[in-house]
Amino acid sequence: MTNHTNPDQRRRNVLMSAATAAAGVSLNASAATPSKQTRQTATLTTRDGVTLYYKDWGPKNGQPVVFSHGWPLNSDSWESQMLFLADHGYRCIAHDRRGHGRSSQPWDGNDMDHYADDLAQVIEALDLKNAVLVGFSTGGGEVARYVGRHGTKRVAGLALVSAVPPMMVKTADYPGGLPIEVFDGIRAGAIANRAQLYIDIASGPFFGFNRPGAKVSQGLINSWTAQGMQAGHKNTYDSIKAFSETDFRADLKKFDKPTLIIHGDDDQIVPIDASGKAAAAIVKHAKLLVYPGAPHGLTDTHKDRVNNDLLAFIKG
Repeated sequence: MTNHTNPDQRRRNVLMSAATAAAGVSLNASAATPSKQTRQTATLTTRDGVTLYYKDWGPKNGQPVVFSHGWPLNSDSWESQMLFLADHGYRCIAHDRRGHGRSSQPWDGNDMDHYADDLAQVIEALDLKNAVLVGFSTGGGEVARYVGRHGTKRVAGLALVSAVPPMMVKTADYPGGLPIEVFDGIRAGAIANRAQLYIDIASGPFFGFNRPGAKVSQGLINSWTAQGMQAGHKNTYDSIKAFSETDFRADLKKFDKPTLIIHGDDDQIVPIDASGKAAAAIVKHAKLLVYPGAPHGLTDTHKDRVNNDLLAFIKG
């Protein structure tokens, strides 16, 4: 087939390829040409060969807000916050964690160190500076481990939302955690019938739909379940250990930027005493916002409040 690309375009393509190769990652944007708005979706390849899908919404010159999602979800779970903040002039970026969503499904590396290094490569590939990192549930662990491994040079602020740090599992020196049998049960459910497990979580404790008088949304249940089933079986299984048994206490001690912690006091997935309140006691000068009666999935059930609290925090 004859190549009709003009010489100038070919030279630009060569220069772009060389630039991204020098950065250590392969960056493949879905849009052919740049504009005042950032490319909406794209992928990059990490140094260990994993393809990460990410969204990049809002004005290119806006302050970056980077979102890390929960288990077993993907970046779609942040759409309410991203739409809201992008409409307020912020550049909103969210990637699908390795093994989740539209990212590739590596057999190995489904642990917090790799998750944090992947987040670092997204931030570095897009050359994000003065960024606010927002982590929900497992994503809060990812953000904490990012700080522990990569520091806060590119960070302006940190937000942990229904997040797993300091640690979820009960140990001899962390008696406030949950018994290991809780997570063994999740693993057993995933092996037996993970589709049913996801339906049970979404229709029950995640959004608090098992509480008396709860207004149940079938749409949220369907969306949550669909996101979970899009993720890899091995990846989500391994991730149960990653989010439950990783100790983030040392990572939290390295937080040296303004930190917001949001948690519902009726969180049945990540109980507030062992997580939000405990994290706030470790992070110096952290601001803890407790949502009375709110469940784990408050980014959907209480999205208007979350959106405005994040906006106020980012504005400082």
